[in-house]
Amino acid sequence: MSVPKKILLVDDSPTVLLMEQLLLQDGPYELLSASSGAEAVERALNEHPELILMDVVMPGMDGFEACRRLRAEEATRTTPIILVTTRGGPEHVEKGYESGCSDYVTKPFDGNELRAKIESFLGP
Repeated sequence: MSVPKKILLVDDSPTVLLMEQLLLQDGPYELLSASSGAEAVERALNEHPELILMDVVMPGMDGFEACRRLRAEEATRTTPIILVTTRGGPEHVEKGYESGCSDYVTKPFDGNELRAKIESFLGP
């Protein structure tokens, strides 16, 4: 039996976290969550998830800054980070990739699209 891959879900909205958990609960994943950028960085460094889904707009440290901090750490430098955000403008997408994200999804997200992106990084 294979070990489930860890996915860290990061959003300050409990509703969005729940939607992501419901979307992924039937998959071969162990789901972790964090509600801020600072908590996301701490959990990622402690738990070593195989993938991170992260909101951009959060109090304190936003998703762009959290992404930059994770890329600066050896342990998380290559961990796929998918930013999931309402900020869909080209300048935000560009800033996301500049901060080191691996992919970018706008809310409201399409569940099938998000699952496909996750599988493209982790496999089915």
